[in-house]
Amino acid sequence: MAEYLTRFSCLLDVGSVANVVQAFDIYTALMAENGREDPSAEPFLLSLTPEHGATRLWLRDPGTADPQLLVTFVTRCAEAFALSGTWGFQWAGIASDPVVDGFSGGAHLLDLSTGRTIEWISTGRWLAEGAVR
Repeated sequence: MAEYLTRFSCLLDVGSVANVVQAFDIYTALMAENGREDPSAEPFLLSLTPEHGATRLWLRDPGTADPQLLVTFVTRCAEAFALSGTWGFQWAGIASDPVVDGFSGGAHLLDLSTGRTIEWISTGRWLAEGAVR
């Protein structure tokens, strides 16, 4: 039986080293909240690596993760640090084995100053809407 995974890797610039420290606190609190949910969402990984810079957080799946949890984290950081502009990421939905309709993808674009979604798309939704036409 195929295992279904959601993969992504992206960066979030939080603006200052002080914000980086606070972002890790936001992440810890969010993961604790998530752990109390039943069922909990698949968590993502957060780190700071020299090659990405001192204020850019690396957000990625550990093999699979819930993109909505990532969006929640980014919107909380945007609010806490008064971030502005847009931020987005792409994801891939993959099956561990080749199965019909086992592969997908998508993208999500946020307005950081409001925390609102500007646009999002999933390839599955796009294909379904195209089939209706």
